[in-house]
Amino acid sequence: MSKFQSEVEKYKKLMDKVGVKYTDKMIEKVAKGCGPSIYNKDASTVSFSDPKELDRVKKNYLIKKLGLKDGPKLDDAIQEVGKTIGSSNRNKYRAVVYYMLMKKFKKSGIYK
Repeated sequence: MSKFQSEVEKYKKLMDKVGVKYTDKMIEKVAKGCGPSIYNKDASTVSFSDPKELDRVKKNYLIKKLGLKDGPKLDDAIQEVGKTIGSSNRNKYRAVVYYMLMKKFKKSGIYK
């Protein structure tokens, strides 16, 4: 198994654990979109307790990548994803967070 596939398997296990439906193809596309950050322990996860980190997710992913307009709806969506993953899960993988946000806003076309 390649290093990339090993990372994707971790994401699938987390999504299975929290009950998020996914397709193999789409989670792989989202993971590839994260680039080499998926291999860096710190960069591969999102810290929901760090307001600066959440702001980066909003600005760099939701606004720049997905093309959404800034507003409280984006902050609410990020918090909802954090709750879905749960505070008991230490690893809130960036690719999983991005996948869940992409699905919430129905922006899968960005990865085609």
